[in-house]
Amino acid sequence: MNVKELDTPSLCVDIDVLDRNITNLQSACDELGIPLRVHTKTHKTPAIAQRQMAAGAIGIVAQKLGEAEPMAAAGIPDILVPYNIVGAAKLSRLVQLVGSEQTQLTVAADSEATVEGISAAMAAANLTVRMVVEMDTGSHRCGTQSPEETIALAQVIDQAPGTEFVGVMTYPSNERVRPFLDEVRQRASAAGLELQVISGGGTGSQEISKSLGCTETRIGSYAWEGMTRVGKREDLDPTRCPLRLVTTVVSTNVAGQIVIDAGQKAFTSYPPTPHGYCLEHPEISIKGMSVEHGHVDITASEHRFSVGEMLSWIPLHGGMTTNLHERLFVVKADEVVDEWTVDGRGRAQ
Repeated sequence: MNVKELDTPSLCVDIDVLDRNITNLQSACDELGIPLRVHTKTHKTPAIAQRQMAAGAIGIVAQKLGEAEPMAAAGIPDILVPYNIVGAAKLSRLVQLVGSEQTQLTVAADSEATVEGISAAMAAANLTVRMVVEMDTGSHRCGTQSPEETIALAQVIDQAPGTEFVGVMTYPSNERVRPFLDEVRQRASAAGLELQVISGGGTGSQEISKSLGCTETRIGSYAWEGMTRVGKREDLDPTRCPLRLVTTVVSTNVAGQIVIDAGQKAFTSYPPTPHGYCLEHPEISIKGMSVEHGHVDITASEHRFSVGEMLSWIPLHGGMTTNLHERLFVVKADEVVDEWTVDGRGRAQ
């Protein structure tokens, strides 16, 4: 059917733009000689991860177990979960995923307590899981605070039952990482620890990841945003951003404004405003949202809008918007050619 026949709000993806984004980044990484591990928290959709793998990615990143499980079930052969897995419920799911042998799984940790929990769960199930140490090289979120702490934790992983130390990871890749990472390499060598994996990351980070000597670069938002990050509404462009939320005008009563049938529960509750890019009328913008309505400023437009008219929007926060939808309609030249499920959004963790 034509995209204008969809019930609204419906989240769509322009397949030509998506495939171009996938090809462009993979080609850039191939030319640099840096392996690409694609971060799937952007789209949470196994069908897209499969396209990224087919283009040449070495594996994926799933931020949480709830993303890793459907990706493994879809046949993705190599998954990194760069998240501290803590608590009996999650450890039980981790054991199930590792024991299923559906994928090569690697998990991260930044504390001895996290390693101890994972080790106990794995050893009790007579299993072993690959592990990397997450380093804090300036983000001040998660990660070991020094090269000394990094190697000390690596040794804990190396010696614990049920865990295999394979390397380190950090985010984002930038020049300030270099001294920290160089010292980690020196200390690892002195301790007899092999760094099979040195994982850097961030959209647009492929060149600096290569320069730092990373064995892979983790990049995800490029699927929805192209080769560089989208930071504001002015960055939205239909030639680089494949996501479209198709909406319907439901009210025109207020002068200088229309109301569409998509608000915080369809786009995202996260500001700023104006939000989104309208494909049919780029001169208009979403000036605010309530739970189920988008309030659109039309003062810059000469078009006479009517109730029932359909408008397509590139959302400003593609990853968060995707997380609010169960289905992605695949569109090519305004025709719906397929439907994908956003399977990674189901379980929160």
